[in-house]
Amino acid sequence: MSAGLERVAAALFASQLLSTCASGFAQPEMLAIIDKPTQESRAELAQAVSDGLNGASVTLADDALTRDSRLIIEKAHPRDASGVPLSGRDRDKPEIFRLVKSGERCVLVHERTGKRTTLASTRCLPK
Repeated sequence: MSAGLERVAAALFASQLLSTCASGFAQPEMLAIIDKPTQESRAELAQAVSDGLNGASVTLADDALTRDSRLIIEKAHPRDASGVPLSGRDRDKPEIFRLVKSGERCVLVHERTGKRTTLASTRCLPK
């Protein structure tokens, strides 16, 4: 084999070896749900959603993200005393967040912006 071919073969081998090694360190992400939520994890989730919505106040159910990996947040609209919306037709799109497990971490992803927030106080399971 010529010296040039040996160098090409060595480079290809090294490239394959590096990609194989690197793939062993990759953390695949999978959809997740919260396991055994606590007051701390609920507060952390509410803060992450609020931060994702530029500080807007949010109210979340205690079981948010415990049965489904998607969290859909709709904007609250003022209503009259009988519950009828004051503004008529609602044209606002809801904001969607999804929970993923990345390695051992629980990560909340805001679908519209792609912003990712690690939930350090939250334990999650693959869905």
